[in-house]
Amino acid sequence: MTVARASKVELLARAIAARDAGDPPRAAQLLEAAIAADPDDPEPRHLLGGLHDLVGDYAAAEARYREALALAPDAASTARALGTVLLRLGRYPEGFALMEARHRLPQYAKPDMAYPEWRGGDPAGWKILIWPEQGFGDQIMFARFAPTLQAMGAEVTLICWPALTRLFAGALGVRVLSAQGAVEFDDPDGWVMACSLAGRLGVTPHSLPAAPYLRALEPWREALPAGLRIGLMTRGNPAYANDPERSLPPEADAALRRLPAQLIDLSPARTGAADFADTAALLAELDLVITVDTAVAHLAGAMGRPCWVLLPARGTDWRWMTGRRDSPWYPSVRLYRQGQAGDWTPTLAEIAADLAALG
Repeated sequence: MTVARASKVELLARAIAARDAGDPPRAAQLLEAAIAADPDDPEPRHLLGGLHDLVGDYAAAEARYREALALAPDAASTARALGTVLLRLGRYPEGFALMEARHRLPQYAKPDMAYPEWRGGDPAGWKILIWPEQGFGDQIMFARFAPTLQAMGAEVTLICWPALTRLFAGALGVRVLSAQGAVEFDDPDGWVMACSLAGRLGVTPHSLPAAPYLRALEPWREALPAGLRIGLMTRGNPAYANDPERSLPPEADAALRRLPAQLIDLSPARTGAADFADTAALLAELDLVITVDTAVAHLAGAMGRPCWVLLPARGTDWRWMTGRRDSPWYPSVRLYRQGQAGDWTPTLAEIAADLAALG
């Protein structure tokens, strides 16, 4: 069946198959044909926006997402996707506002709370409860705003995932509760989702509180070898949608482990770390962390530890922005971007050269 004669449903199915098979040009051709077949359907425009986003054409992604949103203004998935594009481009006010649409999606639903939601403004005198959401890296990244709220005069209670509780309680200077079992807390004046804090506080890439805000609570329990000590994290959670792109394949993993230094695998299975407080103690003893885009990158950055982060060419997370070697979120982080999807060789060569330059 030719593209011209195919039905819209057939075109969409073939476009998704082409995208998943790693053929973006063919997927784009099919989606354009689907748009021509039904100009009033927002779905092919949304999918085309996602395709442009995937390959790094963010201007085209924004245009297609806006077209889809004009046809379906209540489409939460499109609003959220557009928000991530704008955040990646550093346009935080509109980006964070659009990201609030995530709560209309089942997987990001807000808790049913009997208290008002804090939506910004002066928090002085408020008892504010911060509710956890998303992954460990998100929790670490947005935890910086708990002390910010407290410095503005709020009484803050932060609820977080159990593996972060000990670290946050010891380092942030706010009340911390573990999101495990029945959680009891005093009635707040307001509450807010953790990943909404940046938007509610009106931050921009130029106004982020970027000083280190986490620290080791105790020394690492084991003596480490002498010499240049580098912590490695080469794989992330396999359940994460973009993990095949961000985690290193075996050959790249092996190449990284040939670096001339004392290399320490940071996976908890190797270190025996029971929680992130344990991992923070280990990071404090290292000269450098080299990691793919996982929670370890956020932890090292939040501690102000030197950290080199390997980023994939496809599906790069919005928080690392685009075209930058640095991060306004973590000044101690240096970004190494993969040039071509599936090929880590030039990226690893750049890391090896930079490491050699350290002497």
